[in-house]
Amino acid sequence: MLIVFLGFLALGSWQVKRLFWKLDLIERVNHRVHAQPAEAPGQPSWPQVIADTHEYLHVRISGTYRYDKSARVQASTALGGGFWLLTPLRGEDGNFYFINRGFVTGSMLDAQAGNADAAKPVTVTGLLRISEPVGGFLRHNDAAADRWFSRDIGAIAATRKLDVRRVAPYFIDAEAVTGEQGRESQMVATGQPVPGLTIISFPNSHLVYAFTWYALALMMAGACFWIVRDEGRRRSQAATFDQDNDNGKQAR
Repeated sequence: MLIVFLGFLALGSWQVKRLFWKLDLIERVNHRVHAQPAEAPGQPSWPQVIADTHEYLHVRISGTYRYDKSARVQASTALGGGFWLLTPLRGEDGNFYFINRGFVTGSMLDAQAGNADAAKPVTVTGLLRISEPVGGFLRHNDAAADRWFSRDIGAIAATRKLDVRRVAPYFIDAEAVTGEQGRESQMVATGQPVPGLTIISFPNSHLVYAFTWYALALMMAGACFWIVRDEGRRRSQAATFDQDNDNGKQAR
């Protein structure tokens, strides 16, 4: 029982540690999201781009879209089921940066593919996201069939015959442009990607878990106290009974 009590106590303390870690993570992410956009990390910085330090970083990148190499990744959003539309952008440094231009429905690959302004330079502002190479929940990407359930930048770049050495290991969720809010339905109906649908949510139930483990530890301590007290009472009664028997034998 002592081992179980210590185990519950350790689990509760671990959840408290996780709670402070999660609160710190939420604070750091909120700071990144609402900070002024910085230049997207260039090729020399790619090895240092990891989730702990760069996920949801507010960034900006300029270049030219390659609409003909767009890819659709299955998505479920507040607007319903459909796809994220990922398009490589050739940056001013000559490298490629995949941009999640937003949510689309139907089988249309890219409404901009034949646009005469396809070579027009653009500047994109959004949130940096880390590549998702593990596939979707219970679903694996099928590169041969061009079916994607997660935003695996390396695999998508390879199928688009891009030099993966010159493709950033992250993608950028484009943010909504001023004036686009409120017209999402119209954009979906006309085949335009709807940006700015990134959901930033970190489940934080560690405090509840900590209370649960500590409560179990307290219950175990209470049960141990009750057993020890009951055992002491039994021994006391047994000792009294034996003393009475001894006294009775001496009287006879």
